[in-house]
Amino acid sequence: MTSHAIFSLISAAITTQQWVTVAVVVACIIGLAVLLLLFNWGQLWFQGFMSGAQVSLLSLVWMSLRKVNSRMIVQAKIMAKQSGFPISGPSGVTTSRLEAHYLAGGNVPRVIRALIAAQRARLNLNFDQAAAIDLAGRDVLEAVQTSVNPKVIVCPDPKKGGRSMLSAIAKNGVELQVSAKVTVRTNLEQLIGGATEDTIIARVGEGIITAIGSSGTHFEVMESPVNISRAVLSRGLDSQTAFQIVSIDIAKIEVGQNIGARLQVDQAEADTRVAQARAEERRALAYAVEQEMKAKVTENRALVVAAEAKVPLALAAAFRKSEASS
Repeated sequence: MTSHAIFSLISAAITTQQWVTVAVVVACIIGLAVLLLLFNWGQLWFQGFMSGAQVSLLSLVWMSLRKVNSRMIVQAKIMAKQSGFPISGPSGVTTSRLEAHYLAGGNVPRVIRALIAAQRARLNLNFDQAAAIDLAGRDVLEAVQTSVNPKVIVCPDPKKGGRSMLSAIAKNGVELQVSAKVTVRTNLEQLIGGATEDTIIARVGEGIITAIGSSGTHFEVMESPVNISRAVLSRGLDSQTAFQIVSIDIAKIEVGQNIGARLQVDQAEADTRVAQARAEERRALAYAVEQEMKAKVTENRALVVAAEAKVPLALAAAFRKSEASS
């Protein structure tokens, strides 16, 4: 028996009422599935549809299965669409790219807000750069805001180093205590892999100390602090960092100790102690020579006494010899 014959027999066995029952059951299942979809994602899909975000209902279902926050993705696409960003194409803010960034641990809303802020400020920042900055652990929104509105860094930073003033010594030996304020803006192109604020503080501090150390007197620094700022800026301290230095302003200068004079006093005291030691050495040597001479005098006196003791003996021997001959 052929398959066509078997199908004919089954069709004849099933009545029209049974076909209607099966159709109703299938329709109910489909209706329940549609109601379930509309209940869970209908409002979100309708919000995206009315905003032109181009997020399908099926995409919302797959997001839930992949443990992706679908509401966050839809709101991000709506923000991108309303701000004029392309939401399709290889360079657009597509649903798949937003999902990938979310699954990689990125902060999707912050990236979108950073893109909008950069667009309003006419900064060259695309989605790939913003996502890379965010995944690198940097606050991309703060970076854009700092690029638009420069921030001020205190050098030295008392919160990090514990000191509130830099100590530098001019050529005349006078100590100057200096604090500076460094105005920087974010360099978005070097933000990934660029050095942080600590490097800027260290470089600026080193530059200020070097500039003061090359000054002839502390009066030159006190009269024109701007020369110190210019000398430090000319060194290109912001290379390979995540910031661009806008200005360096000397906020405070105080005159400290006269290190040169104190060193000269210490040197004079050291020289005096050395001279005293050498004089003491010469005195001890002279005393030793004197004692040696005294010993030699005593030795010579003993020799004289011994010689004087031999004179009577010689005289006696002579008398005896003369008597014997006579």
